Amino acid sequence: MTTLKNFLKDKNYVRIPLVLTATDHFEINAEINAVEGRFILDTGASNTCIGMDRMEHFKLISEESIIKAAGAGATNMETLVSKENTIDINSWKYKKLEIVLFDLKHVNEALTAHNAEPVDGIIGADILKKSKAIIDYNKKCIYLKKKKR
Repeated sequence: MTTLKNFLKDKNYVRIPLVLTATDHFEINAEINAVEGRFILDTGASNTCIGMDRMEHFKLISEESIIKAAGAGATNMETLVSKENTIDINSWKYKKLEIVLFDLKHVNEALTAHNAEPVDGIIGADILKKSKAIIDYNKKCIYLKKKKR
């Protein structure tokens, strides 16, 4: 009997470990524009987001956005958008990523209040859909499908 890991490897998926935080969130490391960062994996977030205070760190060029952000106890937050970014998660890569920027202070305050480390942003459903992601909660990993070359 084949394992999920071997089955998905044959289907061109890459396996990426996840870290379970003290707040029961999964964290994932990713590079945005070739800069490493720590992100929460959030299946309920429609877009990948980065805190406005990390804009220069990740070399993001932003423009005004009509999108209002909501989540984690905050609503109607002003946002910016940054287009044409690259993301690299392990060996899974995507170009032309649109990132929403907003104040993640409330998210990081909630994390640190529970002895978890603050994050740079959130990996959202946009990436999960593009990568045909499969999350293995038991093994604490995610599988992302690589595009055929």
